[in-house]
Amino acid sequence: MNIILLGYGKMGKAIEQIALQRNHQIVARIDKDNPQDLEQCAGKEAVAIEFSQPEAAAENIKQCLRLKIPVVSGTTGWLEQKTAIEKYCEAQQGAFFYASNYSIGVNLFFQLNQYLAQLMQPYPNYAVDIIEVHHTEKKDAPSGTAITLAEGIESIDPTKNDIPIESVRTGTVPGTHTIRYNSIIDTLEITHIAHNREGFALGAVIAAEWLKDKKGCFGMKDMLKF
Repeated sequence: MNIILLGYGKMGKAIEQIALQRNHQIVARIDKDNPQDLEQCAGKEAVAIEFSQPEAAAENIKQCLRLKIPVVSGTTGWLEQKTAIEKYCEAQQGAFFYASNYSIGVNLFFQLNQYLAQLMQPYPNYAVDIIEVHHTEKKDAPSGTAITLAEGIESIDPTKNDIPIESVRTGTVPGTHTIRYNSIIDTLEITHIAHNREGFALGAVIAAEWLKDKKGCFGMKDMLKF
């Protein structure tokens, strides 16, 4: 499969390594220094994997859809434009896959989070909050994963709205997320700790493989059949 890397930072390089290990071809590496090169990728029968910057993500995705290039995006911090992008995708009869986190473990954690929310719903004496820790280079806060976790809880228990999210930026931490239920009596918490970027990169490449011949807007629940 041909792959276009949209964003060639640490995640882009990690994705490249995984893609090559899985016998894919990188036909373009596009970053802030050569955005015009995307136009030349039309007709290459490639899938774009987009991990760029929040301020560039929506336009990058829209350009891929205009050029009939299926696009897998993992950039967070731009989601106020996601509904518009999905409508544009449908109008272009394109293919768009978005996830706030491509780690299989994190997506299992999303399911665990919702199950725990169901168990906790009858006990309003527990207050819930979220703590997310990432490396100092992460641009957005709170993380897209933390927002997804909060939305998961709120979808189960509408009384839990405006869930507090504490964002910590330190060192080179790939990503740690904790859901915490506090009461006067005790604390119950679940945590997902990423040890490196490999899980995110592998999930993004698998998503690109899955999306290759499809049309429409998709996410991890579609691919993993949760």
